[in-house]
Amino acid sequence: MSRATPITRAILALSLAAAIAGCQGESASRAAPEPAPPVPRLVRQSGVEVMELRPGAVPGVVMAAVKEVELPGVLETTGQVTFDDRRVSTIVSRVQGRIEETRVSQWDNVRRGEQIVALYSPDFMTGEAEYEEALKTAKVSTGPGVDGTGDLAASMVDASKRKLQLLGMDEADIRAISEPSPTVWMRAPISGTVVENHAVRGAAVNPGDVLYTLGTLEQVWITGDLYESDLSRVKVGQELEAVATAFPEDVFKGTIARISPNVDPNTHTLQIRCAVNNPGLKLKPQMLARVRIVTRPGSALVVPQDALVFETDSYFAYFAAGGDRFERRKVVIGSWNQQGYARVISGLSPGDRVVTGVTMQVNELWHEAHGERS
Repeated sequence: MSRATPITRAILALSLAAAIAGCQGESASRAAPEPAPPVPRLVRQSGVEVMELRPGAVPGVVMAAVKEVELPGVLETTGQVTFDDRRVSTIVSRVQGRIEETRVSQWDNVRRGEQIVALYSPDFMTGEAEYEEALKTAKVSTGPGVDGTGDLAASMVDASKRKLQLLGMDEADIRAISEPSPTVWMRAPISGTVVENHAVRGAAVNPGDVLYTLGTLEQVWITGDLYESDLSRVKVGQELEAVATAFPEDVFKGTIARISPNVDPNTHTLQIRCAVNNPGLKLKPQMLARVRIVTRPGSALVVPQDALVFETDSYFAYFAAGGDRFERRKVVIGSWNQQGYARVISGLSPGDRVVTGVTMQVNELWHEAHGERS
């Protein structure tokens, strides 16, 4: 067998190197990237910026219509239980002094006229002394004013009595005065529950200091939100039912007592205040309750949820603006009980056609177009 000469080996090596180089060139040719698709074009149409997509830029684009559906004759909302502020009262210090004694604490139940807190103040002693002196003067006075009408002595009695009332003394305590005393018991102005307690034995007080807040739960308020579009379906005095999370088997009856004059511009909702009877005092402040209002039927706009894209703090949809053009619209939505749909509060109209299914891809192209322009 003959051996290869050095010249032959050199020719073989050159041939092999050429073959390898050819293969590498062919692989590089096959791996060359395809040209990037053109960036979508932004144009103005009827004064609004729209995006123009070339045919086939986003495969699988499906359009869906915003539709109007019938609402049942019942409105539902979630609300929070609070005290009826017409049934809340405070005990306020009207003198400068100190707290001598307290008889109740927070969450205690009290009766109207019950002694709550004893205040010490020289103002009481001064006022009682003036009242006693006026009574003595009226007794020794002669003339038509002795019976308490018409003369100066009777006027002094009325004035000194009025002063004691302004200091916070109860009518019964004024009648029971036998001698001036610097300590007077403040009484509960209503029957109810001690909601707040700011009275501490030995603490100094000034005129205007709130010592106690009392509330009653026989009737409570439930404050809930309604959508602006449902406003025409409710009115003051309309009957309703409430069910608390804590008592799902109990139904509490009530009526709409107030409707807020203000609409939240961000959520397009407004508040209603419901006066609800509370037998057994089961409903407590800060409880959550579901409110059902029987009303006439209405309508609502709904859109498929996959037509919406969420960015920062808002929802957006891509509205068909004709041809291959799409307008990006901000949409305010509300809760909806049909799976796969959202209720449209603002931003779209009945019959509008929006992109579904590939909304995220269209949204990316929108931002790409703006990045190209910036």
